[in-house]
Amino acid sequence: MSEAIAVMDIDDDNGNNEDEKSVEGKNVASPADAPDGKAIPWVEKFRPKSLADVAAHRDIVDTIDKLTSENRLPHLLLYGPPGTGKTSTILAVARKLYGTNYHNMILELNASDDRGIDVVRQQIQDFASTQSFSFGAKASVKLVLLDEADAMTKDAQFALRRVIEKYTKNTRFALICNHVNKIIPALQSRCTRFRFAPLDTFHVTERLRYVIEAERLDVTESGLAALVRLCTGDMRKALNILQSTHMASQHITEEAVYLCTGNPLPKDIDQISFWLLNEPFSDSFKRIYEIKTRKGLALVDIVREVTLFVFKIKMPSDVRVQLVNDLADIEYRMSFGCNDKLQLGSLISSFTRARSALIAAAQ
Repeated sequence: MSEAIAVMDIDDDNGNNEDEKSVEGKNVASPADAPDGKAIPWVEKFRPKSLADVAAHRDIVDTIDKLTSENRLPHLLLYGPPGTGKTSTILAVARKLYGTNYHNMILELNASDDRGIDVVRQQIQDFASTQSFSFGAKASVKLVLLDEADAMTKDAQFALRRVIEKYTKNTRFALICNHVNKIIPALQSRCTRFRFAPLDTFHVTERLRYVIEAERLDVTESGLAALVRLCTGDMRKALNILQSTHMASQHITEEAVYLCTGNPLPKDIDQISFWLLNEPFSDSFKRIYEIKTRKGLALVDIVREVTLFVFKIKMPSDVRVQLVNDLADIEYRMSFGCNDKLQLGSLISSFTRARSALIAAAQ
């Protein structure tokens, strides 16, 4: 009998059910599920428990919901940036298919697990090859969930091809990844692909308002806008920032959010951009280095924010192209740990050269 079906109650030394604990702790969606709601990260506490609760991508979710209802679920390949609802969607599908005992019907392997060719040939094949009979005809198809599938070795992916074909009758495979180009074409062709794009501002705002109301938080409109801006479409990141800021400050404002995350404030970026565009090299270097040191700002964050500022101001296209190219080179060098002072000098010199080009174009 399959390990996933046979092993249902493993008690620890204190007589607690370890399997039930792991499942309850993994997908908690309401404060009542734990004695102390503060102990649960909000990312897990407010993870959607049904397909109707998934914040966005209604077209994808409705399609999967219809396929599930009609018992025509294909092999799935869900890909896209982190925090866009891929894992939440497939777990909601599993709950709909199997009810409260869904953890006995799925084999979940994450990037932290060993997923080499031996695991595919043994653990996955053993799970897929056994027929389920415990929960009636509706739950006869089992589910293998491979999270972070792009981290699997090429050998393991090649071995998985035949397993998927051989056991399609009683098992469905769901592959989740961030980079679909790292999944071999042979696996991609065996699955129905769904791309989860970064969440738009509206859906992130609505979900955050729900969490704010549920937790009775004091959040200003500017603070909410800052959360949405910093998360860049990543719902997990938005909830983590919200919880971190709440622990640091009871009144969540724009400034509190930026201070908690260490990102430069918009007014600081405006000031830095003014110095870059108007001050001489030495004065600009001294002032930017001083504000960077005093407020503990990372130069790479300054470069990214200044780049966005460059796109907003009017300047000749050739000057903008050269300036953005210089800023990209600086960010690339920063990723290799180059000296901050030298790269700050490079940033200011790039703007000095752009100013000279602007003056020449005006004449």
